[in-house]
Amino acid sequence: MARIAVVGVGAIGAVIAALIHSTGQHELVLCTRRPLPKLDVETPEGDVNLTCTNYTDPAQAGPVDWVMVATKAYDAAGAGAWLQQLCIQGAPVAVFQNGVEHRERFAPYVPAEQIVPVIIDCPAERRAPDSVRQRGAAELFIQDDGPGRALAGLFHGSAAQITLTTDFVSAAWRKLCINSAGSISALLGKPAGIYRDEAIGQSTLEVVSECAAVGRAVGAKLDADLPQQVLAQYRNYPVDAVNSLLADRLAGHEMETDARVGVIVRRGREHNVPTPRNALLFSLLKAL
Repeated sequence: MARIAVVGVGAIGAVIAALIHSTGQHELVLCTRRPLPKLDVETPEGDVNLTCTNYTDPAQAGPVDWVMVATKAYDAAGAGAWLQQLCIQGAPVAVFQNGVEHRERFAPYVPAEQIVPVIIDCPAERRAPDSVRQRGAAELFIQDDGPGRALAGLFHGSAAQITLTTDFVSAAWRKLCINSAGSISALLGKPAGIYRDEAIGQSTLEVVSECAAVGRAVGAKLDADLPQQVLAQYRNYPVDAVNSLLADRLAGHEMETDARVGVIVRRGREHNVPTPRNALLFSLLKAL
């Protein structure tokens, strides 16, 4: 049994907590800004109802065996405030966040060898502070090394679909290509049904193509037809499905604009890859 802290219990943090809870093997600690006396997660396998130890102040925290960070990418400092106490005995930190800069964000707070980047692909929406709907399977992509295999073992017995990969860079950029398409929905303020429009579909292909070109420039191996795969994926979502960028906009929250769009533009400039469509999306989303 491991004592596991989940820092940031939004949609993805709640799914992670539910998966860990479903194994029946570990003790969970939920680290949140506001009290969370209970957590209900509607999953494809059934409802999961959690009542866990809940800390709302980093000063309350004590050492754990693992930390799973699921805050928004822009809130690395907020998550980092928890790590001093949670990791006082050297606990590894699994970072479940969007983007391709997991290690860079947390380098100021924990030694590099303790950071385990994770790509999670899971359609989930927060319906209330204590209620989350998981619409589909939770797919986790983790580096195939010692820490990565140890992390994967924590989910044994859950419904998590885990891929251990020797090429995490490619997995991260593939997910970023998927996320890049979501910026269109966020800008328009409309759910996934918008991708069935032909003109929006063409724009989606162009946005994802730019992201894929940047990814290849930094060493990612990506399918030639990845833009078509991404568009097909979005068109297969329920018409009312809301990605996390749009969910944050609709809720009046800060958006992960830099981690999901800005990084494409920045890395494109570094490698002389043009990204005009993503640059336009980035500027417009920032203006919102």
